[in-house]
Order: sequence, then C-alpha cells, then structure tokens
Amino acid sequence: MPRRALVLFALLGIIWGIPYLLIKVAVTELSPVMLVFARTGLAALIMVPLAAQRGELRPALRRWRPLVAYTVCELVVPWYLLSSAEERLPSSTTALLIAAAPLVGVGVGVLLGRAEPLSGLNRIGIAVGMVGVAALVGFDVHASDLGAVGEVAVVTVGYATGPAILARWLSEAPAIGVVALSMAGTALLYLPAVLITGAWPAHAPSGTTVAAVLTLAVLCSAGAFVMLAALVAEIGPVRATAITYINPAVAVVAGVVFLHEPLTVTMIVGLALVLGGSWLLTRRRGTRRAGPPGPLGTPEVAPALATQTDPSAERRPRERRLGPPSRASVRPSSASTPANTPTATVSGAREPVPGPSSSTTGIASA
Repeated sequence: MPRRALVLFALLGIIWGIPYLLIKVAVTELSPVMLVFARTGLAALIMVPLAAQRGELRPALRRWRPLVAYTVCELVVPWYLLSSAEERLPSSTTALLIAAAPLVGVGVGVLLGRAEPLSGLNRIGIAVGMVGVAALVGFDVHASDLGAVGEVAVVTVGYATGPAILARWLSEAPAIGVVALSMAGTALLYLPAVLITGAWPAHAPSGTTVAAVLTLAVLCSAGAFVMLAALVAEIGPVRATAITYINPAVAVVAGVVFLHEPLTVTMIVGLALVLGGSWLLTRRRGTRRAGPPGPLGTPEVAPALATQTDPSAERRPRERRLGPPSRASVRPSSASTPANTPTATVSGAREPVPGPSSSTTGIASA
C-alpha cells in the first residue's frame, strides 16, 4: 500500500472509531437534541458550499423522497438515540453493539424484498455474530441499562436501513450532495426542537465539550468524507472498506484509555465474535453476486459512500456511473470478494466496489 494511502487508511480508522468517545464526552454537558443540532449544523456549513461548488445539490434534490427517508433512518433518529444511550452506556459497549449492523442488514433485505440467498458460511456468520451480541448484552450490560440497549438496537436498524435505501434508490445521486443535504436537513429539523425544549445550554460549554463537538462535525463527518474520497482514489473502493473492521477496536481502545472504561474478557470475545460473524456473513465462495451499490460514512456518513467517490467515474460521462450490472455481466471472482458487492465499469471491465447490500451488509459509523 502506498505511503499516502497508508496514512489515509490509519487516519480514517481512527476518525471513524472515536465518535463514540466524543459523544460520551459531549453528552455530559449537552442534551442529545443540542448535540445532534450542533454536529449536523456545523457539518452542513462545510458540506453544503462544497456540494454547491461541485453542482451536486440539485441532482441530489431530484430524488428528495428517498433522500428524506435516508436522512431519517441514518441521521435524524439514530444520532439522537445514540447520544441518549451513551448517557448511560460506556462508549466502548455502544460501539461493539453497533458493530452488529451488517447482521441486521439481513433482516432489512428481507423486509425490502431484496434478500440474497445465504450460503452455509453466511448462516454461520449470523449465528456467530448474534452470540457475540448476546455475550455483550448478557455479561457487560446491567439490567438498568436495558433501555439504552434498546435505543442502540434501533440505531443499528437505522444504520442497516439507511445504506439499503441509498443502494436501491440513490445509487446514482452525487455522494457529496446527498451527505450535505442530509446534514442540513437534520440540522433544520432539530433547530425548532432545540428552541422548544430549551436544549440550548444556559452556560457556555467547557473547552473539552466544544472540542468534542467540533471534532465530530468537522473531522468525523465532513473531513472524513473528503479523506475517504482520497483513499478510494489511492487503493480503490473494495480495499477501503477494510476500515470498517478497525473502527470498533479503535472505539474500545479510546474508551479504555481516555475514559477509563473497563475492558473485560467478555468485551474482547464479543468484539471478535461480532466482527468475525460480519466477515463470514459477507463472504462468498467461488462467485460473486452483484448487487446494488450503497453510499457513506455514516453513518454517520460511512465508508459505503465509497461507491460514489470513484474518481474515474467523472471521466466516463457516457457510462452509467453506478448501479447493479446486468445478470450477464457477473463474472467469477476470488472468494475474498464481499457478498453482493456492486460493480462500476472501469475501462470496459467490471471493478468491484463496496456498498452495503440491502440484504447482507450495513456499514456505519457513529
């Protein structure tokens, strides 16, 4: 891997692993409503001008119905519930539970009528991942925190549903435009909530809280997407999705080191089982079934948006930039290619690109 790509990869692995820590810090002084408003509002101030300069706002708005649905599922509901849950749960436990989003994606695919056939290996992955989640909930969560676990469960469903919406109805919408409008729409929706509920802080937050919010908005949301685009240009979208297996580990380490959260054997085992199950769930042996592409980093905005950041697509005006290939175009590939991996045309060949499938994969960040 080139040095520049290695640096970008390491940075993104950290940037998408620390939001749980930053949320935990911010909710000590800010209400969940205020935190979501501040985070999305600041990110929108960066992303909207960028999308406007690139001419991506109007094309994204043409698909406003799925855009609204995506915004609700990926930002409006999950970010509030995530902030609320972290008022009671350790940041590391929250991150580990959300790592099960790819497993939830199977059920989302069934509900959307786009379920993919599962191999025996995939079914084992689901079972292994569920055991990991059960271990985390059963051994590391107190009975008084089960309400917070329920909130995280809703977040996980949202993080699995948002990419499926992008894959099915927004696969050709410009990525930066989608992200910018989602951030701006969420901020506008939360503004009256802040005013009505009195969530605006009576006193200026501490420097630590302000730094946490700024980092969440500028670095973990807006800045991370720009870095993702650069990383995809360096190593391609498929290899870039490996970041999603690093984020939970970074979140656990961050919580232990900076917040002195406990690191238990159950957490280590649960992390291994959840990530191992997700990995098995996305494997196919021998052949690859192509599926619809998905977007970002979410959620937050997430690595799935790598499907819409392939720079070579801008140089192919006569080709369909993204979308599921025809049945005849599916070719055998190595067993290491993720299941239901979408494709983009590159110089007459089909290059696999990442993206959450509506049935097997859901990639999200906090």
